Amino acid sequence: MTKILLLSDTHSYIDDLVIKHIKNADEVWHAGDIGDLKVTETIKKLKPLRAVYGNIDNSEARLEFPETTRFMCENVEVLMTHIGGYPGRYNPKIRPILQSQPPKLFICGHSHILKVIPDKKLNLLHMNPGAIGIYGFHQVRTMLRFTIDGSKIDNLEVIEIKR
Repeated sequence: MTKILLLSDTHSYIDDLVIKHIKNADEVWHAGDIGDLKVTETIKKLKPLRAVYGNIDNSEARLEFPETTRFMCENVEVLMTHIGGYPGRYNPKIRPILQSQPPKLFICGHSHILKVIPDKKLNLLHMNPGAIGIYGFHQVRTMLRFTIDGSKIDNLEVIEIKR
């Protein structure tokens, strides 16, 4: 069983509350808009990190992280990008990939709005952890925590931190 902490839109901000949750995970996944790479360096010192760059990320972040990544976690195929949309309204850039080779779990960020939606048409689970940084319109900072056990995605928790 793998314990995942999923976050996005740090916009150069990480604090002790986030670090506390990182320490309790097996892996951290970051769905883009990292900002200052000190954020990802902090995470990598504590746990394995998988990340993609977002629209605010500079050339340094774009050299280190891909725009889109596809990987396996146990028996779950994951596709992660920053600007992905959501079921019924996927980004036109990612839509053909999702339709031709749908993963079991599709992750994106960008909207600063936490969403977990099953896509019954493509038979996948869509997750957007919202924003954990302090910049943006969101009033509550959010992350997702869940487990992957074989091919099962389970124990999903929303973590909310007041701004």
